Amino acid sequence: MPHPNDVPPALLLPPLASELRNRKAVEPPPWAQFVKTGVHKQRAPVQTDWWYLRSASVLRKIYLKGHVGVTRLSTEYGGKRDRGSAPYHARSGSRSVLREIVHQLEKSGLVQPYKNLGRRLSPEGEKLLASVSKGVLQKLSEQRPELAKYL
Repeated sequence: MPHPNDVPPALLLPPLASELRNRKAVEPPPWAQFVKTGVHKQRAPVQTDWWYLRSASVLRKIYLKGHVGVTRLSTEYGGKRDRGSAPYHARSGSRSVLREIVHQLEKSGLVQPYKNLGRRLSPEGEKLLASVSKGVLQKLSEQRPELAKYL
């Protein structure tokens, strides 16, 4: 069975995002077109499907970390804040955006609470991630036969 870690994120996230959109697992709230993804950003995202890509990325991060909370996820999506002539400082990403995504993933059954340590992937979420990564690897192995060993 392919491991989602075997697939590069740039190739895994777009198909996973379209699968989340097709399943209607996540839906951008009305304020998503105006919100910044952190204080280190100057503007809101310009991609029309950024909510689905971020949701796919959050699902992958929860899988890789085992169990994770919103605060730890916000540090993953943070960046450095431009403070003018003062030195840059690290800032975390928007916890509100991440909290909403995690709640939507939990409501759709892809993520489940884990003790008091945040959330982890549910069996259904693991199955979704494995099937999407297998599809991406099959498409890649057609182009590069040496990758067939990962299937």
